[in-house]
Order: sequence, then structure tokens, then C-alpha cells
Amino acid sequence: MDNWIYVLRILIALLLGFAIGFERKLRLKEAGIRTHSIVAAGACLFMIVSKYGFQDMEDRYDASRIAAQIVSGIGFIGAGMIPYRKQAIQGLTTAAGVWTTAGVGMAVGAGLYIVSVGATVLIILIQCIMHINCKLFRSRTQTVLTIVFACGDEDNCQKVKDLFGVKKFHRAEAKRVEGEIVYTVTASTESAPDDSRIRLLLEENPFLKSVETVDSDL
Repeated sequence: MDNWIYVLRILIALLLGFAIGFERKLRLKEAGIRTHSIVAAGACLFMIVSKYGFQDMEDRYDASRIAAQIVSGIGFIGAGMIPYRKQAIQGLTTAAGVWTTAGVGMAVGAGLYIVSVGATVLIILIQCIMHINCKLFRSRTQTVLTIVFACGDEDNCQKVKDLFGVKKFHRAEAKRVEGEIVYTVTASTESAPDDSRIRLLLEENPFLKSVETVDSDL
């Protein structure tokens, strides 16, 4: 009878992971339903083995040893979901969600059903609330621009800031290309220019060599 209770716990963890992963899937994130479901079910299974699998050893085992490794193990999976692309770090929220999903699975495996369900509801709520288009929750620096432009005789640095509405450059590199100094800079802006706007800026300002945008919404 106990074995069926353990199977039921794994099923509950699977469903809770499904719920968290479904929200991530709706936002087209790297980790979706399958990843979150498997993480929750796996964490639940390890928790069951850790808590109940070595009871025949009486006082010679530590029930928390296997469970403690779940946190570090999921940390490696989460680290693989945080790529560094074009001077922007992405995937932090998804990685944190996978890590927290493991905690939900562990709670189910330990028999803490109310805690696990409550945590799942809170996770989904905070994900939804933080994506509401509201100034209270909106990030002030949502887009990273990588801009390449020629130095020229005039103050092109200030021109670039004015054109893209940025206050300062986070990184600037200069090199000489075909007899002229070319800067490659990165900057953050609240409103990213679309492709048509970028093409227009490149046509109207010959000193601009290229402009790339990286969405840093996590």
C-alpha cells in the first residue's frame, strides 16, 4: 500500500511541474512542460528514496543526504539554461523556475501537499503578475543594443546616444579599420527600435555601421 502512495506522490509532483512548465511554454521559453514535469517528478522520487528507502538501516543513515544533492544537481541543469549572447545574459527566470520546481517536487515527496500546491500557485502567480504591462513591474532596461559606428571628425558618440535614447555606454571598444577609428559599444534602452527603424537610421547616418538588438527580458 505504501508503494502506491509513493507513486501517487510522484504523479502529483508531475502535475504540479506540468502547471509550472505550461506557463513557461506559453512564453516560448527553453524549458517548458517536459522539463519542469520531469524535474518535479525526479526530485519527488529522490526525496522518497532519501526519506523512506533506507529505513531498514535504522540509525545508520542520514535521511537528508540524498535530498541535499537534489539542490546542487538541479543547479547544474539551471546553469546550462543561462546562455550569454551578445553581451546579454538570458534565461535567469527559467533557470530559477526549474530550481524552484525541484523544491516543489521535494515537498510532495516529503508529504507536504499543501506546501507544494501553495508554492506552485505562488510561482505561477508571480510569473503572470511580473509580465503584466504595468510601469510598476516593467524593467527600465529591457533591451541591449550593440552599435558599431565610425568616430569621424564630429562627436558621433553623442549623436549615437541621441539617436537611440541612451545615457551611457556599458562597454566600448575602438579599433582602426581601413584608416578610420570604429567604435563597438553596448548600451541599454527602454524602447528598442524595430528593424525598419534601424534600417532608416543606417541610411540617414552613414557613420553607423551596424546595430543589433538583444532582448534581455528574462
